[in-house]
Amino acid sequence: MPEKVLIYSKFPKALMVRIGERFELLDAAGKPPSEVFSAEQLSTIRAMITAGGTQLPGRVMDTLPSLRAIVCYGTGYDGVDLAAANERNIIVGNSPGANAASVADLAVTLMLAATRRIIPADAFVRDGSWVASKPSPLLRALPGNPGRRIGIYGMGEIGRKIASRMAAFETEVGYFSRTKYDLPYRSFESLDALAEWCDVLMIAVRASTETHHVVNADTLKKLGSDGYVVNIARGSVIDETALAAALKDKVIAGAGLDVFEKEPHPPGALTSLPNVVLTPHVGGHTQDSHAAMQDCVIKNLEAFFAGQPLAYPVR
Repeated sequence: MPEKVLIYSKFPKALMVRIGERFELLDAAGKPPSEVFSAEQLSTIRAMITAGGTQLPGRVMDTLPSLRAIVCYGTGYDGVDLAAANERNIIVGNSPGANAASVADLAVTLMLAATRRIIPADAFVRDGSWVASKPSPLLRALPGNPGRRIGIYGMGEIGRKIASRMAAFETEVGYFSRTKYDLPYRSFESLDALAEWCDVLMIAVRASTETHHVVNADTLKKLGSDGYVVNIARGSVIDETALAAALKDKVIAGAGLDVFEKEPHPPGALTSLPNVVLTPHVGGHTQDSHAAMQDCVIKNLEAFFAGQPLAYPVR
């Protein structure tokens, strides 16, 4: 008889098909489990699957008295209260690096779209402005990639893949990370120093209390009026109000964002600006990334139910 696993976050059903072939899934569909299932049903649940960004506090864990494993679908685990899990002897796993290539690809895509003004250029053709020879200040000639300075904040799996991709565009690559690595890129001692040096700030750092709003108005001023910021990490890393003001007042030239402080992101200050490119948190949303993340989830669950250490534990 297959082991029971609770699906805590709201996932498209198609993403759970492979996992459902190996385990009996109880889908809470993003609702508090106690509202969907009886206390008796929850009492025997030993493992759950969650999206890393979904808030999972201790009080939810307490509704699952037998819970001993939380498996995150994806790299992130910032929504899980790790201290609460540790206090309750619950182990936490994730899918490290499974979607790194796809997220890095989108980071580069957003950078190119923002710096080459792809969205305004597309509209210029569609609305007849090109054939009418209308002038467009948004389509003035801008600097290209050769010699452009790319600053990467966070040099984990995603940051490294961004770096290798950007190096191929004949750019200079620098980074700031808690750890200094033996890499062929310039290392900076602080985020401020990186922002002052670079033309494009790529955010690839993990979300935490230390990184909350660490990219603020002062950071954006250091980036400068010809600078761009690209965020494919977590929306909490940027002070979104300060970013909207910087874009509106041309403190920076533009931005590319796949993540936001509030998701789904409602129309507002950012969506009204022409110098920002927005995507709905789809960095890891490719078939190969999902297959790799599902592999990690399955391996973590199989190891847990076999009484073995998780294949991909969060340490």
